[in-house]
Amino acid sequence: MRQIDAYVDSVYENIGGNRKEIQELKAEMKSHLMEAVHELKAEGMREQEAIDTAIERFGGEQEMRSIVGQLFKAQKSFAKWVLYLALAVLLFTVSGFGYIWSLEEENANGNSEVATQISTILKDKTNVSDDMKIKINSLIESTDQIANVEIYDVSSVENTNMVFDYVRDAKPEYRFEQKVWNPKWLQADFFPYGNGDGKQWYVEMDTRHIGDWLSIILFSGMAIYITLFTIWATINAYHHRRLNIGWIVVFALFNVLGYLVYYMLWKNRNRKLRVSEA
Repeated sequence: MRQIDAYVDSVYENIGGNRKEIQELKAEMKSHLMEAVHELKAEGMREQEAIDTAIERFGGEQEMRSIVGQLFKAQKSFAKWVLYLALAVLLFTVSGFGYIWSLEEENANGNSEVATQISTILKDKTNVSDDMKIKINSLIESTDQIANVEIYDVSSVENTNMVFDYVRDAKPEYRFEQKVWNPKWLQADFFPYGNGDGKQWYVEMDTRHIGDWLSIILFSGMAIYITLFTIWATINAYHHRRLNIGWIVVFALFNVLGYLVYYMLWKNRNRKLRVSEA
């Protein structure tokens, strides 16, 4: 029936989306209308009257076009925002990881500089004087990374390879401790940092590290990103009528690369279909 075909075509006019999916939806709408026409004719209506009534009951052309357009727009909008959110999470993850990494590198360089300055103060000295202690204390207090410093006299250690064993059991010549800001949420740990000339002095410091945040940001951020990207890719595959568990696994495991493979195969398939239809 040409009038029904024309009505269905008008409803989906200028509706963007997957061609095959739109054709299937049009066929389904036409089927419902044809069924309604047959029922109305069985009730005693003439064919033209039955067609007009079926279309009227189904919804006017403008109303149906608006509903279908809004449906496709909502689907596209949802998929688009899922992708935007995935990219935002990825950007935040990379930025956060990079910031923490650079901060840790900066702190490590700063702590190394402090250790070098302490070694310079101790150079060619046989004991730790009060004046030296003041200078060392000032260096430690100028940072917010070093919890304590211990200075050991290792002049009696003949083998430099034995310094660490000696320090482990020996009593330091001087020790200075300060309270370092370390709330629980910071997830910070303190690790020893050693430095010395191997002849007279060995300096050990406990320095704060927030490396756990690198793992937290990286793994949680990437998990959220991969999940959102997989949802977006799955929605697209569903609209392309090519969704199966295999592609979902590919999207989850290979991310952008997996979707590119899917997209190229889908484009190639559509090209072949257009050639065969022509």
